[in-house]
Amino acid sequence: MRKIIALLTGLFILTGSFATVTVIYPPLKASEIFFPVGKTGQKISLMELSTIKIKDFELLRGEKMKFFDRMTFKAAQKKVRDNIDRDGSINNKKILKALRPKGGETGFHFGGFALGFLLGLIGILIAYLIKDDYKRNRVKWAWIGFGIYVVLLIILFASGFAIA
Repeated sequence: MRKIIALLTGLFILTGSFATVTVIYPPLKASEIFFPVGKTGQKISLMELSTIKIKDFELLRGEKMKFFDRMTFKAAQKKVRDNIDRDGSINNKKILKALRPKGGETGFHFGGFALGFLLGLIGILIAYLIKDDYKRNRVKWAWIGFGIYVVLLIILFASGFAIA
């Protein structure tokens, strides 16, 4: 009984000693965020977009804007200007959230884990075949899921569990 109490006490102390880390991203500068404009593929920064004149934007875009398009552009331009601080950093949390990494590049990837755990080697092959920004993380978690599946099978067979 003393050993169990000592073990539980040690586990509580160990789990309570883990520190949490808050990731602080550097402020995003509006001059470093670029968007494609028009059919030519030219890019414009968010800072330039907030201050550009309609005539210049029409030239960059390659086509003339209608009256309501110009009015909408001016209203959107004002909103963009309001969301940029004097130092050029973005202060709107919604914009920052949209521009920050969305997850999946690092950390747990449920889809990859499920592919490896439920489909085995075929799931790992599928993880390799899917090409997007999350491929490395998906493949890693597919291998981890497959590894856990294999370990569980070994434990079941070692314990005498028979699959009928």
